[in-house]
Amino acid sequence: MLCDGSGIHDAPVAEWVVLALLALLKDLPGFLEAQKEGRWAPRRLSDLEGKRVLLLGYGSIGKAVAERLRPFGVALFPVARHPRPGVYTREDLPALLPRADAVVLLLPLTPETRGIVDRDFLARMKEGALLVNAGRGGLVDTEALLEALEAGRVRAFLDVTDPEPLPRDHPLWRARGVVITPHVAGLSEGFSRRVARFLAEQVGRYLRGEPLLNVVREGY
Repeated sequence: MLCDGSGIHDAPVAEWVVLALLALLKDLPGFLEAQKEGRWAPRRLSDLEGKRVLLLGYGSIGKAVAERLRPFGVALFPVARHPRPGVYTREDLPALLPRADAVVLLLPLTPETRGIVDRDFLARMKEGALLVNAGRGGLVDTEALLEALEAGRVRAFLDVTDPEPLPRDHPLWRARGVVITPHVAGLSEGFSRRVARFLAEQVGRYLRGEPLLNVVREGY
């Protein structure tokens, strides 16, 4: 029997997603550049309140993201493999993408999901929409994303890239409207504590003859 650590990274990744959305909407990268140049550059900013946020991937991390975003007054559109009340499927993406102000990628990387964010996907996104990737770099066609960024159609906040690590001379580093962090969304000071708590629970369940948590059934 194989079990995974689902749930261990929920809190830090969800917090990173909120950070990414707020940083882009409040143009934190632009203000940091202005600070380096000693420029006082006030301008009108965007609100997170009222935004339509599409969550592509609605496992434990997706639910943690939704929990943290609801108090901001956003409209959430979770997308998962299997339909259920209030949850869409990938077949709904052509209708959802043009309406979404932000798309958050939280999917695992499988043959089915590799390159899901391709030119067609990006072309369907709303002009000026945000793309936040906290899933896997291979979900995104990097060349297609570069084209969309340079055209100013989307802005992006990426914790994962393809390739990864991103080579020093890769054009994505210098692309217009993108912020990149080096796959750190799930790394936090509370990681060891969460792992220890989870392992203690699993061992206790095993010794008591109870069902274990997070038994792998889908192949990832």
